[in-house]
Parts: sequence; C-alpha cells; structure tokens
Amino acid sequence: MFKPEPFVTRLTFEASDRPEAQEARARLVERYGDAGEAEAQAIVALGGDGFMLETVHRRMESGKPIYGMNRGSVGFLMNEYSEDGLLDRINAAEKAVIHPLRMTAQDIRGETHVALAFNEVSLLRQTRQTAKLRISVDGKVRLGELQCDGALVATPAGSTAYNLSAHGPIIPLDAKILALTPISAFRPRRWRGALLAHTAKVAFDVLEADKRPVSAVADNFEVRDVTHVNVAEDRSVSITMLFDAGRSLEERVLAEQFSV
Repeated sequence: MFKPEPFVTRLTFEASDRPEAQEARARLVERYGDAGEAEAQAIVALGGDGFMLETVHRRMESGKPIYGMNRGSVGFLMNEYSEDGLLDRINAAEKAVIHPLRMTAQDIRGETHVALAFNEVSLLRQTRQTAKLRISVDGKVRLGELQCDGALVATPAGSTAYNLSAHGPIIPLDAKILALTPISAFRPRRWRGALLAHTAKVAFDVLEADKRPVSAVADNFEVRDVTHVNVAEDRSVSITMLFDAGRSLEERVLAEQFSV
C-alpha cells in the first residue's frame, strides 16, 4: 500500500558567515523554530553555492534533505529567499538525488588521500609551468600526454560550475554522464574533452611531478603535489536537495543551455 511521505514540520537552519545569512537565520528561527539536527526532518541552508556544498559535505551522513535559500553571491543551487510559506514550499519541493565522485589521490610522499566531490574533481598546476598529465579511462590510456593548466571530471550537477567556465558541456541531471574537461589545454590544443559513462573510472598520472607539481581538488578539499589520481562515481553515497516546484535542478540545468 502506498504511504505518503510525512509532512515536514521540523526544520534546522544553517547559515554562512555573511551578515545577511546570519540575520536571515535569526529571523527564520524566531518564526519557525529550530528543531536541531537530530530532530529536524529537513535542513535549510542560508548562503551561496559554496556554502551549500559545505552543508552537503557536513550533513550527507544524516540522510536528511537540504533546502537552500540564497543569501550569497551565486545561487544556482539555491532557491529564492523568502520568509513566507517556508513549510509549504519545502513540502511542495522537487527532489534531486545527487551522487558524488570519489577521489583517491597519491602524493609524492606516497600518502593516499580520499575525498568526495559533488561538483567536480580538478587537477591544477601549482607553478608557472604547465602540467603534464596522462589520462586513462577504465584502465586504457586515452591521452598519453596533455599539457595544460589542468583537467577536471564533473558530475551533471557540477557541470554548470567550474566545468562550464572551462568550456565544458552542460549535462542534464538524469543523463548518467560525466564530463572530462581540459583546463587551458596547450597540447593537444584541439582536444576539448570527452563525455563518459557515469560508470567510467578515470585515472590521471602526473608526468614530471617533481618539476611540474600538480594539486588535486575535490570540491573544497585540496591535496598538493599529487602523482596519481583516480576518480569514479560513488553511488553508495547520495544526498537529496530540494528545489521549489517548477524550479527543479533539472530545469535550471536545461535553462542554462539556452542562456545568452
């Protein structure tokens, strides 16, 4: 028998350090109360996209949906800010279930670092010299040497962020595709990247790592002086984000492709 989802009545609020976010939190708590993380049925994040990603990383183990309202500079992942009818908006919201990338990076000291990225994993040159990367997909070398400022692997949710700035493709949220995008490629100059199945396992080998150091960044987690980086989707981990009815993440990604 079908069971309707329980009506959300208990919220907890988190805010970035920006004064407008802190002030908004105080007003919302006064109006709706704060049940605390343990008792809340949903988390309301107040800030910009960067704070939303921070909240996603901090709260993903709770399994509770996150509803963002924009009190920052960039708000692609956020809903419009309004203090009225918040419970109705949350209960009518459309869900987007996001799976992260898992980055496993080895540095020049032989240490291994693991982190999750809901937007992208980026490899970036650390000095004035270009990076030299060898790229393999599912164990097969696809590009023996890429000279560049870096490269990234982006999820569909993250395809409108750094990936788009690097001239990578915008990916529909349900496409089950990852974007592999170079950052300022010098050679081969014509290579514009690739679209990969979401099951693909991407490996980067840093060539001349001692001379041309490279860092690896999973969302906001950075590892310096890496020599080898593996990237793959981790479907054992998920987060649910809530978007106002008619303004779903799928709709935003689609609309972005027609923006001028």
